[in-house]
Amino acid sequence: MSKEQLSGLDVGKFVGGYLYLHTTALPRLPEAWRQAIARAVELARVFPEQDFNVFKLDPRGEELSLLDYRDFFDDPFPALGRSWRISLKRGSVVYRTYEESRNPPILHRKELLLPASHARIDEYRSMTQTAEALGLFSETNRIGFREQWHALIQERGYALVEGQLQPLANDVVPVNALSVSLEAVGTGVRRHLTALSRSNYSAPVQALLRHGLLGADTSIFDYGCGKGDDVRNLAANGVPAAGWDPHYASDVPKHPARTVNLGFVINVIEDIDERVAALRGAYALTEGVLSVAAMLTSQCPTDGRPYRDGYLSSRNTFQKYYSQAQLRNFIEHTLDENAIAVVPGVFFVFRDKELEQRFLVARYGRQRQPTAQGWSYARQAKTAKPARPSRPPKEPRMPRPTVDRTSLLFEAHQEDFDRLWQRFLELGRPADMHEVDEALRDRLERLHSSWMRITRVTLDRFPASELDASRAVRIADLLVFGAQQQFEKRAAYRELEPGLRADVRYFFGDRTTWQTNARAVLFDIGNLARIEAACREAATKGYGWLEDGHSLQLHISLLERLPTLLRVYVACATLLCGDVSEFDLVKIHIRSGKVTLLKYEDFGVPLPRLQQRVKVNLRGQDLDVFDYGADYPSTLLYHKSRFINEEFPQYVEQLAFEHALDQLDLHDLSGYGPSETEFYRALTCARWEVDGFALRRCTRVPDINDQCGANLTYRDLIECGETQARTSLANRPREVDTYTALYELATRVLDPVIDYFGMVKLTYGFCSQELAKEISGRIAPELDQHAGHERKRNGKAVCERLGAACDFLVEDEDMEEVAIWVFENTQVDRVYFYEKDRPIHVSYSQTPARQLVAMLPSPSGRRVPRVMRKQHD
Repeated sequence: MSKEQLSGLDVGKFVGGYLYLHTTALPRLPEAWRQAIARAVELARVFPEQDFNVFKLDPRGEELSLLDYRDFFDDPFPALGRSWRISLKRGSVVYRTYEESRNPPILHRKELLLPASHARIDEYRSMTQTAEALGLFSETNRIGFREQWHALIQERGYALVEGQLQPLANDVVPVNALSVSLEAVGTGVRRHLTALSRSNYSAPVQALLRHGLLGADTSIFDYGCGKGDDVRNLAANGVPAAGWDPHYASDVPKHPARTVNLGFVINVIEDIDERVAALRGAYALTEGVLSVAAMLTSQCPTDGRPYRDGYLSSRNTFQKYYSQAQLRNFIEHTLDENAIAVVPGVFFVFRDKELEQRFLVARYGRQRQPTAQGWSYARQAKTAKPARPSRPPKEPRMPRPTVDRTSLLFEAHQEDFDRLWQRFLELGRPADMHEVDEALRDRLERLHSSWMRITRVTLDRFPASELDASRAVRIADLLVFGAQQQFEKRAAYRELEPGLRADVRYFFGDRTTWQTNARAVLFDIGNLARIEAACREAATKGYGWLEDGHSLQLHISLLERLPTLLRVYVACATLLCGDVSEFDLVKIHIRSGKVTLLKYEDFGVPLPRLQQRVKVNLRGQDLDVFDYGADYPSTLLYHKSRFINEEFPQYVEQLAFEHALDQLDLHDLSGYGPSETEFYRALTCARWEVDGFALRRCTRVPDINDQCGANLTYRDLIECGETQARTSLANRPREVDTYTALYELATRVLDPVIDYFGMVKLTYGFCSQELAKEISGRIAPELDQHAGHERKRNGKAVCERLGAACDFLVEDEDMEEVAIWVFENTQVDRVYFYEKDRPIHVSYSQTPARQLVAMLPSPSGRRVPRVMRKQHD
């Protein structure tokens, strides 16, 4: 069924070419569509109203979707809870749930989806009219998801309260908590470091900063600091920093520090004994953590001369290149300590074991959200106390007003209780006294002398579902940490650090139970069926792009929300590589036991350029590093929206950009797509360019010999015709938009004609004002579109119709038949037919009139236009 046929219905709403309507409007659809929907419902194994309430129909009949909008009738702008996308041709179903999404799609103008006889349609129509009056629908790119919608309402000075749009008081501007989380998602730590300092820190120092191992209260000593760039930059940012170097800073005394950096030192020492001494010397100064960095084998130059166990450069400098495994072994055998991979070529060695535990727990934990949704929590009923013996009745007294002193205290000190609740959410459990800021604890204890009482009041006054969600998150974090420790065959800590000890006791009861549960998850990573099932589960929640049976690929900001099994899988696979937050995308290979990490130059742009790819072999415990732009040609990430979700910054803009790019149909973007060079060459040739998250018409003037479509060049359309040949005028367009119009004329009209009839003979093309003065006979530059987008001296267009035009002849063809074919088979604006053996005039514009006009001779001898056919004939 065509869109025109569906448009004839008295119910439904078209968005993006799809028709949406409520299930109550099903009887209004033609029988063919009712049968298609019945087939889709059967394939999805769902029931109308019970499982879904809205149909999304593709007029082409290729697929349809069943949508479940929660609280459809009571929420003025209901959020999407679940969806089933069904391909009737393939018989496939793709399911997606938005239950855990903090920014689900929402529905507007829902009265359009309902039959006119619905009892509440006037109520819904009134809400739409109010939203229209406030200008809420004027920015269509901002209204499709809940977070952007609420932000837009707030910008208009209103808030959505209990289903009504209410104006905000002048002195109260509510802060949408989700906007904070959205801006944080996906930004990544590298931007954070840029905000901290505009200087370019070395890789090991960036790693220390990123993991909170450097700060104003943490000293660092740079052992082998070179020219001291890191030391100066850190000191300028308030970090106590000093450094020693045998050449540049030999007079600086070596002294202990909380953090010590041995950055790219051991790889430049040719003597193995001195190399060992340097590593041991740096560790001897370490009180907390030592960072060790060295060059990797993948960075080895091809022109190096072998020398000892390394290479000599052309400047006679020495470099020892390690594999990741070799570097770890050298550190661990030299120091007899565990070395923890952070990024390729960087390891941490902890002298402070409690600091090590906190680092590992935080590293494999997830960021806490201020609130959590979608969880339920039921408190256990308390056992009733036995009744006391009855006492003799007292004399009746006058009733006294009931005063809930606890509520009064809570309301008077709610800010402190809010802070305590946030601490509970961070821990996933009630906090012990020593786990709370001392000043906060003192203030609360002045209200209630018992910490148990303070805890009970807090638990009674806040949503239990929030703590239940945080509890589940914390349990998963501990399982990931425990599994990772056992996978690495790390010796068990004799004593857990206090916070971790409290977690284990609260969530698991004892250490043995925790380790048993973690071991069970660890063993499951070898179960391919469970790995695949976990990947499917993640994809249904919008966490990544699933290639069925092959891989799940997603942004690192979503990694912490994966099922625990996949988090353990990635944590174990990246032990050798290091911190995944250095990267942008994670690809989980379902069957090969591998994880691929991809780093892009700037993931915030719509087409990120791949910078580095690291493939980690979980079974072989080794990795391969591929650098792009030098060793390998740079590639772009197409359809980035697949790997993020609706909570990611500029997700809506990304979707719009990809839709516009797909509509151009210039490239085959399946698989890895074209190379960067091929992509931009085709884009430029088609007169487009990327401008932020938009596609704009190209502002570059092409070379006259460049291709203009598949069969012609710009020269063909500019230097044609008897007058141009006779005068030899350059006849060049001055407006860049004229070149674009010529390209559109060539691709949308002339190329189809040439493909069908063969090459055409151009008799008249672009006409500049200089050429127009040389043409004898009657021409009409203000009407014929041969001037393209050229302008007069006063700035007005020569031809207000704009677009572009040309005259051509197909030799040995009836030009009347050609004219009819052009009208019926191309996107032509106007076709002017003169005689069967004379050239026809064709034009193209963004606002086509779609006319076939015959130029008939009049008694006076002048030709008069007569419209033979129009668009809707």
